[in-house]
Amino acid sequence: MLSIIVAKSINNAIGKDNKLLWKIPDDIKRFKELTTGHTIIMGRKTFESIGKVLPNRLNIVLTRDPNYKIEDENVKILGGVTDLEQYINDDNENFVIGGAQIYSILMSKCQKLYVTQIDKDFVGDSYFPIIRESDWVEIERTQGPKDENDFKYEKYPEIKPYNLKNMSKEEMLKVIKNAGIVGMGGAGFPTHVKLSP
Repeated sequence: MLSIIVAKSINNAIGKDNKLLWKIPDDIKRFKELTTGHTIIMGRKTFESIGKVLPNRLNIVLTRDPNYKIEDENVKILGGVTDLEQYINDDNENFVIGGAQIYSILMSKCQKLYVTQIDKDFVGDSYFPIIRESDWVEIERTQGPKDENDFKYEKYPEIKPYNLKNMSKEEMLKVIKNAGIVGMGGAGFPTHVKLSP
């Protein structure tokens, strides 16, 4: 399965000049904790902006350049999304880490989003796709440590193609259980699910 992990501003900016717009030590620590031991998937520009192979993870780099080579046993070069089928369909959680084009292409194939929401607008040249409430439901929100950026962590599992409006409570609970949502509210619904009448 694929999951996205991203840090973004209120206006969805994620970077400028192939660099991050902020440096948040707690978010870097969280990224490491979530992705260590897993496969991470990124575009060539993101890989080059990191400047190194991230240890204890299989680094998959997507590029259309057939001559692009990285001599490292922890790096695998793939030519495109069609080469990702085994990572989309397996039971392991594989993380998509950017950049903007890769997020846009793979978002519909992901089952979870791990979002660090920074409560400011930033001027960038790359942006994260809009998270539509019709496709995703927030299941967890944790306020990050207070700093100059004032950020929080959000987690979404995919709920499409289910239509919550037409579901019985029992059907909805089954979908929620399959999506791995935990922490039910007093009415028997997840505490952060928004339902339309």
